This record gives sequence, structure tokens and C-alpha cells, in this order.
Amino acid sequence: MAIPVRRPRTDRPSRRAGFSLRETALGFGLVAIFLCGAGVMARAAVGDSADLPAAVLAVAGALLVAWVLVRAARLRRVAVVPPAPPVVRLDYAALDADTFEQAVADLCVRDGCLDVEVVGGAGDLGADVVATTPDGRRVVIQCKAYGPDNKVGSQDVQRFGGTCFAVHEAHVAAVVTTSEFTEPAAQYAAQCGILCVDGAGLDAWADGTGPSPWLQPAPSPVPDAGC
Repeated sequence: MAIPVRRPRTDRPSRRAGFSLRETALGFGLVAIFLCGAGVMARAAVGDSADLPAAVLAVAGALLVAWVLVRAARLRRVAVVPPAPPVVRLDYAALDADTFEQAVADLCVRDGCLDVEVVGGAGDLGADVVATTPDGRRVVIQCKAYGPDNKVGSQDVQRFGGTCFAVHEAHVAAVVTTSEFTEPAAQYAAQCGILCVDGAGLDAWADGTGPSPWLQPAPSPVPDAGC
């Protein structure tokens, strides 16, 4: 049964209102200026000229305090850049067959493929993941979750080579494994135009240090190679 792979949703981060030291300082400073100014006007109105210099000094002091607070707020408003989250590499060799197929499908989705499906299972005829590349090509991938001591042999690739183009109509056919390929398997794949992605190539693909399978130069098929 084909399992469509949905693209991951990118949730927008919620914006939370934070405490503004600058606005608070400005507010207190304006209140202080207003109160002092009101006191000066009141004293001037009743003719208490003797206390006028003290009131002026109080207003000047309030202005100075407000300026100091605003200046401190500006100095404290330093952009804090949160540390980047650690990059967690998925251990593909530790996955079972079904989870590995899903992981490969997720890489296809990440790299812009459309119509990504996990079709592995009984009767899949060698196709585990099918997708449409960003440039419109049909890619068919067979996944081999093998241990380090179990290499992909020529028989594995031959079974895939007999169906990937003729049955699945692949523009790009690739075998992706957590292990390695035997020399006869690699030779047969090259004759059929099948891409071989071993464990090192898979890690490079996942880390972004290596190309996706459909971006690798495919070998030219050899006529009458039995593919």
C-alpha cells in the first residue's frame, strides 16, 4: 500500500510581548518631570519666589535621572542570539527496513521532491520509494537497510534493474543502502544506469555535504546488459 509522505509544516513562532525597560524608564521620567513642573508652576502662582531655585534644581535633577535611565535602557537592549540547536544525525544503520524507507522518503521531501510515496512491501517489484524530482523527473529508489558486514550484491541490483525502468518507468533509478556494494553489483549497476548510494553517500546526502541521488551523474546504460 502506498503511503504518501506529507511535507513538514513550518509553524510560525508566536510573538510574545516582552518587558521594555526603555518604555518604563521614559514613563517614570515623564511623570517626574510633570510633577516637578507642576510644583514650579504652583509655587510661581502663589508668589513663593524664594523656593523657585530649588524647584528648578528639582526639575533639572528629574531630567538628569530620566536621561540616565533612558541611556541605561539603550545600553541594555543588546540583541541576544540564542545558540543554534545541535545537529542530530540520524543513525540510519540502526533503523529497521520500514523505518529506513520512511527516512529516505523524508530526505526526498526535504530536498523538494513532490508526490513522495513509500511503496515498499510485498509486490513492490523492487520499488521502495517513488517521487517526482523538483525538475519533473520520476525517481525510483530501492532501500537496503543492511549491516556493515552485509553488502548489496549483484543479485539485489539485478532484481531492481529488471523493473525500475521497464515497470516503474524511472527517469532516475537508485539503490540506497546503509552498507556497501560488492564490486559485481557496482559494475552491473553502472551497466544499467543505476545509481549506487552507499552508507557514506547516504550520510553525505543527509548532512547536505553530498548531492541527492537525482543530482548525481548517472552512468550511461550499456546495450544488452540485461537490465
